[in-house]
Amino acid sequence: MQKKEDIFFELALQSNSLLLGDFTLKSGRRSPYFFNIGSFFNEGHIGKLAELYAEVIQDNKIEFDVIFGPAYKGIPLAAAISAIFSLKYSVSIPFAFDRKEEKSHGEGGSIVGELKDKRVLVIDDVLTAGTALKQSISTINNYGGQVVGSLVALDREEVLEGVLARDKIIHDSNVEVMSIARISQLIDFFNLSNRKEEANIIKNYLTGL
Repeated sequence: MQKKEDIFFELALQSNSLLLGDFTLKSGRRSPYFFNIGSFFNEGHIGKLAELYAEVIQDNKIEFDVIFGPAYKGIPLAAAISAIFSLKYSVSIPFAFDRKEEKSHGEGGSIVGELKDKRVLVIDDVLTAGTALKQSISTINNYGGQVVGSLVALDREEVLEGVLARDKIIHDSNVEVMSIARISQLIDFFNLSNRKEEANIIKNYLTGL
């Protein structure tokens, strides 16, 4: 059976969600690759991507009540994963999301969905420094929910203060951080695809060469 990370990398490269080149990240750091999950949406691959998320959730036997998708890219992801659970596993999973701007009319507020007294699984696209995840954890706690885990498509495995970002988040927030794929796994994927030059580019970046 093909590994989930290999399926993910194939789709990411086919849809141009994963690009190699010379990029500047929001943090200001230079990177030889860039990941944009929006290209999955543009190419109509969100269904397959949602299946990969759901399989990781099932494999890890995560117990939760609601999926939380932070605005903006987390919203279609949460909706698609909820739909996959209904269609594939016959399980109804509610989802919630936040608004960038608080709504002053209608039901009001900055959250759509119910978080109070719920076990919440946070879904997002990529883990870099963990800033967005920390914001989601704070928001969910403020609305009375309990974050039981987080799942991203790609863990960039960036190092913060000498440790991997995911390990720092786990230590600081006591929240498990999972992913469909880790960028270090792209090295093996490229090597097995006989793309040695690309493999070395990623390897050199991760080792600081």
